[in-house]
Amino acid sequence: MELSNSLNLIKTLVFCSVVFVWVVRYSNIVEEFKQFGYPAWLRDLVGIAKLTLVTLMMTGGAEGVRIGAAGISLLMLAALGTHVRIGNPFPKMLPSLTLLALNLLLFFNH
Repeated sequence: MELSNSLNLIKTLVFCSVVFVWVVRYSNIVEEFKQFGYPAWLRDLVGIAKLTLVTLMMTGGAEGVRIGAAGISLLMLAALGTHVRIGNPFPKMLPSLTLLALNLLLFFNH
């Protein structure tokens, strides 16, 4: 598979996973942010940022991919910090780590 096809597949996977978690499974996000001790306004701000960044990634050309991937990467670093702070086991960190790795791959290849 050509690199650009692989990157498009990764970009689509990132988009779908963020939409799935922040739209379809939003009730889980509400519970997680309560568990983390974070306010509702922060949860909503993070959700708006993530959905905006992945939309930019899908529609904004190469520069949109770089901006979106950089933003999602920063949010995933914050998510990992939260998981470490509350003492979550490693398997709970895997989605954040995976999304971080995929977005770094997109950032450095666009």
